[in-house]
Amino acid sequence: MIRFVAHAPVAAAILAGGRARRFGGRDKSRLVVQGRTIIVRQVEVLQRVAAHVFIVAPDAERFSDVGLPVYADRVAGAGAMGGVYTALEASPLDRVIVVACDMPFLDERLLTRLAELSEAADAAWVRTAHGPEPLLACYQRRARTAVLDAIQAGRLKLVDLIERIQVRELADEELATFGRVDELAANLNSPADLGKVE
Repeated sequence: MIRFVAHAPVAAAILAGGRARRFGGRDKSRLVVQGRTIIVRQVEVLQRVAAHVFIVAPDAERFSDVGLPVYADRVAGAGAMGGVYTALEASPLDRVIVVACDMPFLDERLLTRLAELSEAADAAWVRTAHGPEPLLACYQRRARTAVLDAIQAGRLKLVDLIERIQVRELADEELATFGRVDELAANLNSPADLGKVE
């Protein structure tokens, strides 16, 4: 059982609904990085930042040992966009940090900064040399209408949300103040990625 620590007026959602085809369907949140599973690493950081932490995934039983609420997608078949929509609908608070379940190196200070930036916008996310990272972000719940509109229009690429909502981007020099950018935004999309960080 992971202990819940509440202290900030922001929620946090871990999106764990992907199929992980490149891992043969293996649960990426349970990959072990430097001796601990990603889900444990993430929850430890998120509970220091957020007053309410939950998981968005199709199978609540899969996470029964984590001790957090689990919500299934409100809109089936909408991928990560559907996960963001579910997180915004399920959140009891107005701001929601949203992270993908395959990001092992979440940084408390970076997440806090994203939450701060989102106060003056609909969302704030990280931008690296590879582009925007909409699953290393903080969204306002009010953005859920625009997210649902995008889903209904068949526009399921999260980066396209920038056309529908006001987004602050954390990039370049400021991003680098939190650590190595390639590590901060690392996500394990393939066994090769895992091999680099084990």
